[in-house]
Amino acid sequence: MTTVAAYAAPAAKAPLERTTIERRPVGEFDVLIDIKFAGICHSDIHQAQEGWGEAIFPMVPGHEIAGIVSEVGPGVTKYKVGDRVGVGCFVDSCRECGNCKAGQEQYCVTGGVPTYNGIGKDGEPTYGGYSQNIVVDENYVLRIPDGLSLDVAAPLLCAGITLYSPLKRWNAGPGKKVAILGMGGLGHMGVKIAHALGAEVTVLSQSLRKQEDGLKLGADHYYATSDPKTFQELQGTFDLIVSTVSAPLDFNAYLTLLKTQGALVNVGAPEEPISLNLFSVIGGGKTLAGSMIGSIAETQEMLDFCAAHGIGSEIELIEASEVNTAYERVQSSDVRYRFVIDTATI
Repeated sequence: MTTVAAYAAPAAKAPLERTTIERRPVGEFDVLIDIKFAGICHSDIHQAQEGWGEAIFPMVPGHEIAGIVSEVGPGVTKYKVGDRVGVGCFVDSCRECGNCKAGQEQYCVTGGVPTYNGIGKDGEPTYGGYSQNIVVDENYVLRIPDGLSLDVAAPLLCAGITLYSPLKRWNAGPGKKVAILGMGGLGHMGVKIAHALGAEVTVLSQSLRKQEDGLKLGADHYYATSDPKTFQELQGTFDLIVSTVSAPLDFNAYLTLLKTQGALVNVGAPEEPISLNLFSVIGGGKTLAGSMIGSIAETQEMLDFCAAHGIGSEIELIEASEVNTAYERVQSSDVRYRFVIDTATI
């Protein structure tokens, strides 16, 4: 076991503080990664505050991890010391269920192991990326292409794949009208990726405060959802809407913006239940769906796509001591557009 410095929440809703954690020895198929950068995802806040249910404490959040391989086990074939790598939202799965065998490990039905706030196969809690290093099985490590700087690549391991997966699945591309609902850490990646895929991109945001940014990042149109005229003007417009919002919405209103047989896909996860009139879906044969990150193979595809198109996250680089202030600012939508911790400051 190796002792490393980290930032952890000692209890639900408690401020994060500097501490130390134990990392397991490097096993036969393990990769030891010196973490260079760790993104702050809104999911980190939900879990540290037990907004999604009972959690494990102390908790070291962080599932947007970018770093350098510093040691490999004797059986490792995919990576070598010095490689640029990343780790996303999960670090293991059962490898035996139908979803795992189909290459959809993110939907493992029996033994998925989240990067933090989970229990590993050794029976010990998992700790995430707000730390100096991490040990991960090589099959759950991603290669970060040379064309991506590690700091702007880190958020791609959650925010990037969370948007890339539904955009690809619902065929965003030339001739398709796509709306990204919410212009935050997830939404700004949706704008970049949908634009690179060739879709006509519209941002639906509560206000026009970030309009200039949205247009610069690739949006063709930008509308304020606080204006009732938006819903009148855009009725029946979109083939696909991807909602990144983590607060309850009037889905009945947003479903009116879809074309016949259009889809509204949720990647944001509100803590509260929603209300839905099913006629909003039945009328027009519309789809209300969800999507959760992506598989290992699709995440690698996303990283390669982003490198090929020069896409990284828009970030604010912070020191580890600023993490609690960063959490407050995320909750106030005061970040453009992803906080990334320089882990050298832990």
